[in-house]
Amino acid sequence: MRAVVALGGNALLRRGEELTSENQRANVRIACDALAPVALAHELVVSHGNGPQVGLLALQGAAYTEVPTYPLDILDAESEGMVGYMLEQELGRRIPPSRLATLLTQVVVDRDDPAFEDPTKFVGPVYSWDDADRLAKARGWTISKDGRGWRRVVPSPEPQHIVELRAIRLLVDHGVIVVCAGGGGVPVAAHPRMGTIGVEAVIDKDLSASLLARLLGADALLLLTDVEAVYDRW
Repeated sequence: MRAVVALGGNALLRRGEELTSENQRANVRIACDALAPVALAHELVVSHGNGPQVGLLALQGAAYTEVPTYPLDILDAESEGMVGYMLEQELGRRIPPSRLATLLTQVVVDRDDPAFEDPTKFVGPVYSWDDADRLAKARGWTISKDGRGWRRVVPSPEPQHIVELRAIRLLVDHGVIVVCAGGGGVPVAAHPRMGTIGVEAVIDKDLSASLLARLLGADALLLLTDVEAVYDRW
């Protein structure tokens, strides 16, 4: 069986936890305990969220004021490497590391997608209203209520195509467990002269994982997050 598993950002960092590497590693360890038996018995492709991680990278970048802040597409790429590294390390303690690969993944979106005018994707930590309002005014953020707190929201356009699909399929066909399309992938858009260029957005990882599962002909798509029960055909 070929399975695509999407780990939610909150499965990697639980709501309310501090954005520390130790907390993320502890949660990745739990996730890999569940993933390893699947990887040993089936073809497995792993995707993951990046809301907390890309938000942390944005905050760290904003703290250094000597240069302009890095755009979200580059931070998305950084988060793919960060989480992919932790997943490879933990999975590599349960299955042969030679069967693992993390692939930086670009996902094409439409620059005219209406999502760019209506940011909805949560990134970064949860704030009180006072802190969120202050940061929004200082940094030009859009904020929205998330549970009892407030978080930054950014555009989340629909994924159209996966640039590295052929490479992913080649690796899976040869028995490699691939970590890819992390954080929904790095959002890029077609450009008449430059091929593709990065865009300021974060793609929803569930939508990218669904697209990936369809294009790979997967038998199963699992979306794992911090919900109170297991849902079938959600």
